[in-house]
Amino acid sequence: MSGTVEERLAELGITLPDAPAPAANYVPFVRSGNLLHVSGQVPIRDGAFVTGKLGDTMEAEEGAGVARLCALSLLAQVKRACDGDLERLVRVVKLVGFVNSAPDFGDQPKVINGASDLMVEVLGEKGRHARSAVGAGALPFGVAVEVEGVFEIR
Repeated sequence: MSGTVEERLAELGITLPDAPAPAANYVPFVRSGNLLHVSGQVPIRDGAFVTGKLGDTMEAEEGAGVARLCALSLLAQVKRACDGDLERLVRVVKLVGFVNSAPDFGDQPKVINGASDLMVEVLGEKGRHARSAVGAGALPFGVAVEVEGVFEIR
């Protein structure tokens, strides 16, 4: 993959959303050394939370698209933390995805693949990362997915 991250986003027809403001008493990201810890991002589409429970009101494929929205917000937060310069992003270190799951739903990895695939699609090899995909009985605001991340920046 060549070119800048912004060029790759444009090539893919992707526009990053504005970095969402925190919804409670926390900060959207914390930098410690060269690691940037980005708080959990929830899916927002057309100004509203994307809600649902995987395995009940939503299937894994749709959930993957919702996780992709979370990943776009993660990149928006990274851009904000890097003063608008995504070229400061060295790599994605780890993603942790939480999936609002029905009791018998076990495809959390398929759902969080939406976020992982987006990172690799946009960033190539530096988008490959360690990951956890966790089922949750409920998530804030009833959202279907929440994804947090750790990024190496310069």
